[in-house]
Amino acid sequence: MPLHRLARITMGVPDVDATHDYYADFRLTALGRGRFASADGGEQLKIVHAARRRLDELVVAADDPDDLGRIGTALDRLEMPFVRDGHCLRAVDPGTEVTVTVEVQPRLVQPAAGSVPCNGPGRAERPDGRAPAVLREGAVRPRRLGHVVLGSTDQAASRRFFTDGLGFKVSDLVPGAAFLRCSTDHHNVLVQQAPVPFLHHSSWQVDDVDEVGRGATRMLEGHPERHVWGLGRHHVGSNFFWYLKDPAGNFSEYFADMDCIVDDQLWTPRVWEDARSLYSWGPPVPPSFLAPEDLAALMTGAHDAS
Repeated sequence: MPLHRLARITMGVPDVDATHDYYADFRLTALGRGRFASADGGEQLKIVHAARRRLDELVVAADDPDDLGRIGTALDRLEMPFVRDGHCLRAVDPGTEVTVTVEVQPRLVQPAAGSVPCNGPGRAERPDGRAPAVLREGAVRPRRLGHVVLGSTDQAASRRFFTDGLGFKVSDLVPGAAFLRCSTDHHNVLVQQAPVPFLHHSSWQVDDVDEVGRGATRMLEGHPERHVWGLGRHHVGSNFFWYLKDPAGNFSEYFADMDCIVDDQLWTPRVWEDARSLYSWGPPVPPSFLAPEDLAALMTGAHDAS
């Protein structure tokens, strides 16, 4: 696949300072002027002012300029406008109203996390010692940006834009939503039918389920209002999850152990219509996860600047 990762996002929010403090607490590294880096991915988040919360830009990495040419040809076939500028191409998805920029960038090579010994029935991999996970004291730092979930007023058009236009692959489907990938991750973008375009959540990779739990637990110390849903494990994508809420109303997710699709020929997309479309195990799904509490306000423009 010539596309190889979700490189960075720009998030628009009404209160930049409060949102900045939240993502610093989330343990992204502040670079100044609303910019943040993950441990492995470099600069991957920018926060700017907007009248209502939204995803302003999504940047996808490609291998070389020829890939941009092929994407331009595909967008022409779809009669979708774009701008080509050197080693980047920009187009707006009409359903999510997000500007998607495809940039020529080198591939990311992540240092592998160390293997963790685990005891089990008939298996003692760490005899006479405590689990390394319970001895961890350092802060949990997101390794890289994994995916975003976007509300689209025309989910079918958004899906065509990302797949037929940009070259994303379909990994799985649920009613009204498509899990799409531009890397070996099971999904990098999920577009779901919604009454208004909005950012549902951004998702950030950590090493393992203990880091998911440790990171979320620390985020909730003194801030119980940040909790949304977790700890649990998704069936679609298989990843462990814990969702939190930033001051603007966007959800942020710590995730670990996502399905990895290396050979497209060995993966068969499926349509999931039962509870597995949401999760394999975990607490009951809160209504606010399915329909964020500010969705009606976003629809009526209550968050727009006066």
